Amino acid sequence: MTSEQHLAPFRMPDRLFAELAAGGGSAAAVAFLERAERARRLLLLRTLLGHLDALPTPLAAVAEAWRVLKQAAEKSPEPVERLLLAPPTGGWISHMLRRVHGTADGPPLWAEAGHFSALALSASLHAGTDAAFDVPLTDGRLHLPGLGMVRLPGAQEGLTVGRARTAGGELTVTGPGRTTDRVRVTCRPLTRHDDTDRGHWLPLRTLTHPAPDGTATVVVVLEDLDPYRDLDDHLPPARLDEEEAREWQRLFGEAVRILARPGAPGPGRVHPAMIRAIVPFGRTGVSPPALPFVQVSASSGDSFGGMLIVRPASALALAETLVHELQHSKLAALLHLFPLLDDDRAERYYAPWRTDPRHLTGLLHGAYAFTGVAGFWRDRLADARSAEAVERAGYFFALRRLQSRLVVRTLLTSGRLTAEGRALVSGLARTLDGWLRDDVPPAALARARTAAALHRTEWRLRNVVPAPAAGPSGLRFRRDRAFWPDVRTHAFATRPAVPRTADEHLAAGDAAAALTRYADVLADAPAEPQALAGWVVARTILEPGRAARRMLARPEELLEPSPRV
Repeated sequence: MTSEQHLAPFRMPDRLFAELAAGGGSAAAVAFLERAERARRLLLLRTLLGHLDALPTPLAAVAEAWRVLKQAAEKSPEPVERLLLAPPTGGWISHMLRRVHGTADGPPLWAEAGHFSALALSASLHAGTDAAFDVPLTDGRLHLPGLGMVRLPGAQEGLTVGRARTAGGELTVTGPGRTTDRVRVTCRPLTRHDDTDRGHWLPLRTLTHPAPDGTATVVVVLEDLDPYRDLDDHLPPARLDEEEAREWQRLFGEAVRILARPGAPGPGRVHPAMIRAIVPFGRTGVSPPALPFVQVSASSGDSFGGMLIVRPASALALAETLVHELQHSKLAALLHLFPLLDDDRAERYYAPWRTDPRHLTGLLHGAYAFTGVAGFWRDRLADARSAEAVERAGYFFALRRLQSRLVVRTLLTSGRLTAEGRALVSGLARTLDGWLRDDVPPAALARARTAAALHRTEWRLRNVVPAPAAGPSGLRFRRDRAFWPDVRTHAFATRPAVPRTADEHLAAGDAAAALTRYADVLADAPAEPQALAGWVVARTILEPGRAARRMLARPEELLEPSPRV
């Protein structure tokens, strides 16, 4: 890999685009996207290094780090390639480009630029070459991408300059001490355990599992150290304790077994080797106990194959999230290759999985991700054996296919898709239309339709100003709108055995009892959005017809017009 490497134009074969447009993608399709991301990353890196050439710094010039990186790549191309394609490396490159253009903040720019020297040191260790750099230390810590982190005992606190040397796979780091002039650590990072007991070397954590076909071992990075593991901001390390790391390994192994389903690749089917890194977020220990579902997950187009996840207690929830976030990675890579839509970024569209209005790009991402999620639950429904599993899988499959198809229709009628974008969204439509003919247990289907109606109704009550509107472009939004908790999507997944609340009666199929209880709440708070949404949906179930359809389409007309728009 050299700075002079010729980058040929990418032409995606029609069959691979068709696979991805359907919401799925074979290993060959994902590999094509990864090659395209590699070319993009090299172009961005070349641009960044051009900006950093003249940066005043107490560290080595980036040209010297680039020389060491190229030398290592010539000797050991595969590990160096993995370093350059790692999700946090993409995050660092994009973060630094934002910094040099003044749209991001962080530590002193020279210190963040010094991450490139650390990348070159990691490459040198893999290749067994010799190198020596001045490097930035933070509280005596030096992170080595793809390997782990060195901690100097008794080091001076804050941001300082240290010296790192590699020779034959051995690393020596020296830096200013708190009570002495210099402190020093020597280790061999590739052994992964050298000096771990004394805490001077923290190796990179990984999650492993035999591949579904049994031919290899899947290795996914569990990234709790890299400062660029987040979607943008520079982060300090958040080392998991041993018990939490073991829990991640257990859940990952179970999630891989859930995803290991024979058959052709399609939406919702993920080979775990497609995942490059998981960033555990928000917790470093097993206490307090994790919730059964994923509270937060995210991914970035700058970090292909990487995903940030708050660990759930359920392997099923983790498996669903792996599918969801990989869908985002695939679509982001497609957006780097093709202009899929002309988005004015106006946030005025309904997304059934959000509480706020969205722009078209967010809508497209949601449609692509949740088509994959619908496919995931379709497979779970086919595999379910117990009545409870059938009901739960049937509910989520029915809900996500319905919601995704609604958003696909919005995209197709927006008038802003390019030719490639229309081909992609039409592919999703064909997939979802085929799934709409799949049988789902009637009770699960009814709950899914009710939950979907509740979400849209409450969204409009909380976001839309009561006023006549011809379509999405004519909506006016409340200035006082705020985040609201979606408590119904998961609550309606199972039928309550002994319903007590209004929502529980509605989930149990008793709209009359639900209507009475919603009316009791509204007697004291006539405009309470959650209760009013429930009342609207319950009444339209009991009294279907033109008037009910109008009320369901524009429930905000039941509210007094608001002067705040």
